[in-house]
Amino acid sequence: MVYMNEKLTKPYSPKETEERIYALWEKSGVFNPDTCIKKGFSDKNAEPFSIVLPPPNVTGVLHMGHSEMLALEDILVRYNRMQKKPTLWIPGTDHAAIATQAKVEKTLYESSGKTRHDTGKDEFLKQVEEFAKESHSTITEQIKRVGSSLDWSREAFTLDEDRTVAVRTAFKRMYDDGLIYRSNRIVNWCPHCKSTLSDDEVEHKPKKATLYTFKYSQDFPFSIATTRPETKFGDTAVAVHPDDTRYKKYIGQSFTVDIGRGAQNILIIGDDFVDPDFGTGALGVTPAHSVVDYEMAQKHNLPIVKILDEDGLMTEKAGKLYAGLKIKAARIKFVEWLSENNLIEKEEIIDQNLSACYRCARPVEPIPSLQWFIDVNKPFIMKDSKIKTIKTGDKTTLKKLMRTVVENEQVKITPNRFEKTYYHWIDNLRDWCISRQIWYGHQIPVWYKEKNNYNSSKDAEIYVGINPPEGLGWTQDSDTLDTWFSSGLWTFSTLGWPNKTEDLKSYHPTSVLETGYDILFFWVARMILMSTYLLGDIPFKTVYLHGLVRDNKGKKMSKSLGNAVNPIDMIEKYGADATRMSLIIGTSPGNDIKLSEDKIKGYKHFANKIWNIARFIDMNSEELNTVQSPEILDSDRLYIKEIDELSQDVAKEIECYHFYLAAEKLYHYTWNRLASEIIEESKSVLNGEDKKARISRKLVLNNLLKTLLKLLHPFMPFITEELWGTMYDKNNLLIVEPWPNQ
Repeated sequence: MVYMNEKLTKPYSPKETEERIYALWEKSGVFNPDTCIKKGFSDKNAEPFSIVLPPPNVTGVLHMGHSEMLALEDILVRYNRMQKKPTLWIPGTDHAAIATQAKVEKTLYESSGKTRHDTGKDEFLKQVEEFAKESHSTITEQIKRVGSSLDWSREAFTLDEDRTVAVRTAFKRMYDDGLIYRSNRIVNWCPHCKSTLSDDEVEHKPKKATLYTFKYSQDFPFSIATTRPETKFGDTAVAVHPDDTRYKKYIGQSFTVDIGRGAQNILIIGDDFVDPDFGTGALGVTPAHSVVDYEMAQKHNLPIVKILDEDGLMTEKAGKLYAGLKIKAARIKFVEWLSENNLIEKEEIIDQNLSACYRCARPVEPIPSLQWFIDVNKPFIMKDSKIKTIKTGDKTTLKKLMRTVVENEQVKITPNRFEKTYYHWIDNLRDWCISRQIWYGHQIPVWYKEKNNYNSSKDAEIYVGINPPEGLGWTQDSDTLDTWFSSGLWTFSTLGWPNKTEDLKSYHPTSVLETGYDILFFWVARMILMSTYLLGDIPFKTVYLHGLVRDNKGKKMSKSLGNAVNPIDMIEKYGADATRMSLIIGTSPGNDIKLSEDKIKGYKHFANKIWNIARFIDMNSEELNTVQSPEILDSDRLYIKEIDELSQDVAKEIECYHFYLAAEKLYHYTWNRLASEIIEESKSVLNGEDKKARISRKLVLNNLLKTLLKLLHPFMPFITEELWGTMYDKNNLLIVEPWPNQ
């Protein structure tokens, strides 16, 4: 046997191949749909395929969850490009305000005891920007290592100049429509991060807590139960169920008590929210430090007493004995006081969900604060609507828009079981607090006259705009916007909005959003909110939700547990193709995936098998060069028909987002059918005396390999591109070859 290609005499080496191949793709310009249209690789009249990369945070390095996302999206992109569609995949990164600032602060000050305030705002922001720039470079290189065929000429950053214009334009439009307002309301406050959090940024962690049952005083008519006795200094009412016969006669009565801070008036109110079976059935209402209690206070016109401050310390309103104490210290001291006064009736351990900050994992405290909000329930007039059941000129709300486009299937969520979760979130959605008390991020585009203190005066002169106001005496609001505000604009701000660009016209709405189910509310819902309001259209037609990557025992990967698998390490050892396949096979939509190094290693063996198949076919192809018009015998056409059916089957699975099934079918065909059966059966024919049969089988094997390389390319782009250029076409890249039977 004679090798036609010397390269195939050596084992396949991903390390020697992948960087060279990616550079070849980049140099060719085929990641850019404009280039593909110009060179005839894409049909300019075909329906475009577009997708945005969920922008990784500039806080660190790529993890396996990112790699799974990149692999799945690249399959879609490469497949649609081979379908000759103008195909755009937009890259970018997210400034991730709170996370990035917290990481830099930890790096700079953890050992010194200093804070960013010691450095000063301007200098600190320079350090954050330097960190973000370095991290961006690392992430970009890692994304390329996975093989992602992104159009780098259109790369965006959520904090760059173009996105800043988009953010300010969106803010102003919402403000002018009365959907953005400033108010002193209960917010989720992290005393450690010193900032507000949206409801979705609060994690609920199960823990044990002590439920204290006690009376405010000996002559108070009944007991209450709470796990937060230190907040009772802020109680202004006790709520009972209106139909609870134990307390019905007390509703409307008022009692004066003294629990250590002086006279305190407690009104008994009836409210359907109260669960008569929890504790004593009587709930101490603390309007300043509970969202539910705040809503009851609004309903029953109760006073609001703030007894916890932004540092997590008791205020003077809690009384001289407690002012300045930390929460736990105040709790211990107050419980001791209750015991000394024989007011505690019972203490019991119960299960409770602790509200914690999603960034620092410290307890979150509800406190009243002057903040900016988006009103999700306020009616406004719909402009230029492309929503099926909401016309231009109709009155609607943001909450209704978010629900409607999923109900009418303009936006399809896959797997559809997450629709129920989405609707539940919409139904319980409160106004979105969008202001954050941090330095890094989009500063709120609101200016106030210096002579009026905007923190105390409602009559301050206010300017809201894209550019700063002219003239002297203006001060910009010091708060920054929630990260999700800017990333909510991602599908269209990356295409040039608010300008009416050709990209926006051609590629929006995007075809699909592929992301993890864990940010369905953080990001997906907010993109629907922003796009339907600002454009009157959906941001994407389909949402595909993938699961989380876990270790082989099903545990969440983390450095602290020592079970994290680094994708770059795996690519170094086994190649990007093997790493990608390990993240695809066995991964059904919306379900978590178990991953181990052994699984990745197994798909390196699969890459070797493909290489060996190609070597065998190459060894048996030289004779084809001596035949002028080689023909395939009718008896061999069965093999062609079989792989044609596989082509259609794989295409169908990809279009249904069954990536794992498409990959499994290709794996089994390659290993079990082509290698184990067809090639083994062919050996006697290839070594036989019947020249027509021999030529026919050699031609068929080459056709099978050519087709298989095309089918495998979206899944394993590097080895397939290398074999295509080595064996079949040195001048034209496989990445832009038409899909079989196109």
